[in-house]
Amino acid sequence: MAQKDTARSILDAAEELFSERGFAETSLRNITTKADVNLAAVNYHFGSKKSLIQAVFARFLNPFVADLDKVLSRYERELEGRPADLMALLRLLSETALSAAADKPQRLNIFMRLLGLAYSQGQGHLRRFLRLEYGHVFLRYSDLLTQSTPELSDEDRFWRVHFMLGATMFTLNGVDSLTAMAEHDLGKPAATADVINHLLPFLASGLQSSIRG
Repeated sequence: MAQKDTARSILDAAEELFSERGFAETSLRNITTKADVNLAAVNYHFGSKKSLIQAVFARFLNPFVADLDKVLSRYERELEGRPADLMALLRLLSETALSAAADKPQRLNIFMRLLGLAYSQGQGHLRRFLRLEYGHVFLRYSDLLTQSTPELSDEDRFWRVHFMLGATMFTLNGVDSLTAMAEHDLGKPAATADVINHLLPFLASGLQSSIRG
């Protein structure tokens, strides 16, 4: 097996097992068995389990963030100094994410499941990696999001953005079951893009809601 193919096989196995079992519950032995390689191959290509976890995220995020950077630049030029529009921001983010997973539609769902695990399983090294590698682009997006919600305090915006992320991760994590239920109850099929189109107005309303407890 060529080195490039070996690395891809390891990443494929790690991505699948991490998303199914979690990071702590998946051993390198589990990954090498599924990828049909030896431990030396993992050490050669990735060096450690932490680096392998980061590489799984980077495989999705590298093209996604590169495209998002370009999309944000184009959108900022179109604004010509006007405040950003919330729905436009949500749509360009979702469209860029769908485009990044166009070669494998399930990859976006898997990535959101992995992102949820990164939040819930104490992967501090991964959050540092994401901040260092991609933080500059997400900070640009965050600044535009702040422009689009001037009525919110920083505290309110912090909580609502994280609740928005939680709703998105939950929805896309279970998108297969959700679309099956929708087809049964509504009598019409739905793809991931359809689910996201229904989700975005809900997210925007939640972020902009003026009702507080």
